[in-house]
Amino acid sequence: MKSFINVEDIGPLEKALAEAMEIKNDRFKYQHLGKNKTLMMIFFNNSLRTRLSTQKAAMNLGMNVIVLDVNAGAWKLETERGVIMDGDKSEHLLEAIPVMGCYCDLIGVRSFAGLTDREYDYAETVLNQFIQYSGRPVFAMETATVHPLQAFADLITIKENPVTADGNQPLSNQNGRKPKVVLTWAPHCRALPQAVPNSFAQWMLADKDIDLVITHPKGYELDPKFVAGAQVEYDQKKAFEGADFIYAKNWSNPGVTNRADYGKITCDDRSWTVDTEHMSWTNNGKFMHCLPVRRNLIVTDDVIESANSLVIPEAANREISCSVVLKRMLEAL
Repeated sequence: MKSFINVEDIGPLEKALAEAMEIKNDRFKYQHLGKNKTLMMIFFNNSLRTRLSTQKAAMNLGMNVIVLDVNAGAWKLETERGVIMDGDKSEHLLEAIPVMGCYCDLIGVRSFAGLTDREYDYAETVLNQFIQYSGRPVFAMETATVHPLQAFADLITIKENPVTADGNQPLSNQNGRKPKVVLTWAPHCRALPQAVPNSFAQWMLADKDIDLVITHPKGYELDPKFVAGAQVEYDQKKAFEGADFIYAKNWSNPGVTNRADYGKITCDDRSWTVDTEHMSWTNNGKFMHCLPVRRNLIVTDDVIESANSLVIPEAANREISCSVVLKRMLEAL
């Protein structure tokens, strides 16, 4: 595997999930693959889970790790061509990238959307420059439009929590009914990217043993590139009915129906906050969120602290999803 950005890069999901379980049972089994190999993790934005889980996964595989926080430990970088560099940016990404490639074997990149220029963000300009100029295999640690390591961990978490209707038989074996997974928009005080919901939808749709429903206010439609074929229900209560998993996430306006709205907060309806009443509409549903989460805005305290909250196992599985990806990339070197 030369790069990891979207779900198709991982290949057959059943095989990837089986590999995840194998690694979870023995996290150091493939240490030999990373011996004398170096991972460079490049952060254009803040991180907690991604940084810790990726570094831990690399160490499990025997790798050396270099972490570069572009905003705190490097020259300010220019990312666009044709700019007269007479401001505060001292180095261009097009020189910095091949230099970084000299010092490592794999590169992980984290770079959020600017949320002002949709075309620039959705072209994945920064990530693609690394792919083109680094000379190294590159994987996404969240980009302007996707967060595949999170979505893979989410899928692992869902598979580890099989839902039953009678305490014995998995739903997928009962009259063909599959677990119902709902991706719900929730309010937020800041404009956030669409990367997590894009990838979550993409990965859930790729798993044919899951029924995905997406619910959000009108005007917040996600890009068809990621959600084509998904069922969209604008009535949140109707979407939650009978759900087995609720995945709450805010995203700013994707600008699909109106490009001028891209990156803006065009709805702040607090009735979308996931509380106990919302969860009562479900089939004893499990609550999921990628973290960090704004409590009592995205979700209430009692829901995220309940026995049905999976947010901590999700976070733990970030180490596992990344281990699978790094293992496969090392095997391809």
